[in-house]
Amino acid sequence: MSTTIAGMEQRLPFDPYAYDFHEDPYPTYARLRAEAPVYYNSTLDFWALSRHDDVRNAFRNNIALSNAWGVSLDPSAYGPDASKSMSFLAMDDPKHMRIRKLVSKGFTPRRVNELADNIRALTKQHWDQCLAMGEFDYVTDFAAKLPMDVVSELLDVPEADRAYLREQSDLLIHREEGVLDIPEAAVHAFLGLYAYYNELLAERRTKPGQDLVSALLDAEIADEESGENVRLTDEEIVGFMFLMVVAGNETTTKLLANAVYWGFRNRAQLSRVLDDPDLVPLWTEETLRYDNSTQMVLRRVVEDVEFGGVVIPAEQRVLLLVGSANRDTEVFGDDADQYLLGRDVGQNLMSFGLGTHFCLGSHLARLESNIGLDEVARSVADYELDLDQAVRVHSVNVRGFANLPMTVQAR
Repeated sequence: MSTTIAGMEQRLPFDPYAYDFHEDPYPTYARLRAEAPVYYNSTLDFWALSRHDDVRNAFRNNIALSNAWGVSLDPSAYGPDASKSMSFLAMDDPKHMRIRKLVSKGFTPRRVNELADNIRALTKQHWDQCLAMGEFDYVTDFAAKLPMDVVSELLDVPEADRAYLREQSDLLIHREEGVLDIPEAAVHAFLGLYAYYNELLAERRTKPGQDLVSALLDAEIADEESGENVRLTDEEIVGFMFLMVVAGNETTTKLLANAVYWGFRNRAQLSRVLDDPDLVPLWTEETLRYDNSTQMVLRRVVEDVEFGGVVIPAEQRVLLLVGSANRDTEVFGDDADQYLLGRDVGQNLMSFGLGTHFCLGSHLARLESNIGLDEVARSVADYELDLDQAVRVHSVNVRGFANLPMTVQAR
């Protein structure tokens, strides 16, 4: 390894665990793109790609770059057993595609679209309560409730259990300052959720219903090698339920909150949406680009791979900096650091990945965001956020708020 690469972290500090980085990662991303687009941190032993072209090409290269050891930098989450909590997100083809096809049987776009009326009802239920209060915490009272209820409806989780699942989900992703691994509280949350989902699965085996878990128990496809029909194992179904509660819940919660935060910080753009709620989908899309809830994902290098003239050796770990790619001025123009609704991004949005691992839940995330934000836009003349009391989530992968106090002026 050249001395130029080895000394990078001294010249350009980049620690994904640092709380000050979580507060605003974008200046660091800009420096990485300009000064060290193929970055190496020798202390934490990881590489990072920050330019859009490199991130895009890395997503598409599922031969040299593997998901099989997980997508998180946390040492305890990185390894051959990562799929137990990340499902097919932590698998390579052909196993990844087999599981994905089976899961898709119970998670089709048609099934998701059929949820729209139910999502609207849940949205109205929670938002009406917020409007009645007038002053509330947008995250805990709305943005955290809606996605968890949608996931819970899909899995047919009893209402009485949903607050518990939200709490455990939050604990799973929170990272304590100075701790460069999964904290003890997150380990306990994992064990609690693992037990809960196994009990839920056992119940569905004896009493199947119309829910996604029952559909997954019934789903089968022909194995490409043997030609015989195969089904998901219990471990694979539980792994998918973990993926739903973290990827399907936490990221959408953060998307909903990031949207109202950046709308508040950019009043001219917010006024456009409040004046014309039909622009809400543009609000969702610009938030996905400007401050996506998924900031980075990990890949394991299984064979030497070159980016920008630098060879990253096999057995190394490389972060794909999604948040940086979405702000690359070479792709999104000189105003990439401005929050502008209606921006034409073409096929350049990296928020849901690309290639074989393109996010299966992207349609559901957009649907929830559009319905949730539409209810906000149509019901309020304006809102205020207490930024002094806002609390950010501290996570390696996920960016957003744990608390966001809001006061609304109803129409």
